[in-house]
Amino acid sequence: MPMDELLSRAMPHSPEAEQAVLGSMLIDADCIKDVMDRLQPQDFYLRQNREIFETIYSMFIYSKPIDGVTVAREMEKAGVYREDTRAYLLQLMEVTPTSANVLEYAGIIRDKALLRSMAKAAGDIAAMVQEGVGNAGEILASAEQKIYAIRQGRGSQEMTHVGVVVEEVMDQLAKLTAGAEPPGLSTGLSAVDRKINGLNKSDLLLLAARPGMGKTSMALNVALSVAKASPEKTVAVFSLEMSKEQLVTRLLANEGLIENTRLATGNLRESDWEKIAQAASVLNRTNIRIDDNPLLTVADMNAKCRRLENLGLVVIDYLQLMTSAGGRSYSGENRQQAVADISRMLKIMAKELQVPVLCLSQLSRANEKREDKRPMLSDLRESGAIEQDADIVLFLYRDDYYNEDSEKRNIAECIVAKNRHGETGKVELRWMPEYTAFSTLENRYEEE
Repeated sequence: MPMDELLSRAMPHSPEAEQAVLGSMLIDADCIKDVMDRLQPQDFYLRQNREIFETIYSMFIYSKPIDGVTVAREMEKAGVYREDTRAYLLQLMEVTPTSANVLEYAGIIRDKALLRSMAKAAGDIAAMVQEGVGNAGEILASAEQKIYAIRQGRGSQEMTHVGVVVEEVMDQLAKLTAGAEPPGLSTGLSAVDRKINGLNKSDLLLLAARPGMGKTSMALNVALSVAKASPEKTVAVFSLEMSKEQLVTRLLANEGLIENTRLATGNLRESDWEKIAQAASVLNRTNIRIDDNPLLTVADMNAKCRRLENLGLVVIDYLQLMTSAGGRSYSGENRQQAVADISRMLKIMAKELQVPVLCLSQLSRANEKREDKRPMLSDLRESGAIEQDADIVLFLYRDDYYNEDSEKRNIAECIVAKNRHGETGKVELRWMPEYTAFSTLENRYEEE
């Protein structure tokens, strides 16, 4: 290939569009906020243009006046000022007579940036194949991850400027100061929401209890609450234990307040059919997706979730039934390593998808040997890494499960044993076994 042709094969970019966007921002400060919603510094291909945009971005965050003179001064402070910088800023304003078409130019820049990201991902994938990095399944998972990162608008290896994060944090602080609801999605249980600040993006939440305490019921409560409150969001439910028919039966019982035993046996009254019809109508308006394949790995779940539009929440029932990536299985003493691998991959999945992941977990029998049978973090089966990777660990405990004469009949404790976002403690919930549902007990919020 001739040297001139090789040198001319630059990555996709549009110098004219980059200059037009920067010029528009310099002559019309009102258009800056619209551009900031669409572009990031890394979308600019030419270094000088990227440095100017980064400077304007930083000034915009701190509400500084923006024009040719102030931008030049800020670039001097940042150490990115050159001999021709002032002349180039003047040129940008001269070649941009109006900012009327700035969003069209921003769209061109974004398209070129996406093409560059795809070219880089394709090169990385080809290199992995040629170098034989891992088996075919691992390379495919990595390739899907790279393409998904581009689709979500972020490169898999990009670093974020602190100023971008500062703006997001300040917006969130302003909302909290104004007395807004907890920042995350609601669990449907207000007392739990107050304790953990809702279900937040990229969080791995672990809900653990002994069998029969209502783990699956509470997880379905949360899934249904999120799906009803935000019908535009998709809720993905992966059930490795129960069939999709069993799960939907529980959802009908929960939503319609129909006795679960009647649904299971078919011994239904006329009034039950009316409730079923109403509950079915509500479920049909939600976007809950169920997968009951018992052999799914974390990589399988991750790949399925990437294909879902507007994903809001992932629920997994339950951790100990999962196999590691590539279908690897562990037995005996190696099972702890398998659970460590799985919990780590779940946390990575939550961060990559930018959604909360609620994973259920079994507990060991250690608590049953104690006088106080409330679960502790050390009771997590094959715990180690689970406790470390999870952002929030919730335990369910019902005293009447162990003590028939308990004063707390049909009252469950939701114990927050770990909380990266705040304090630990517990809240009391009403347990409705006939409907396999939980609800909030007002005025029973307890600090520890």
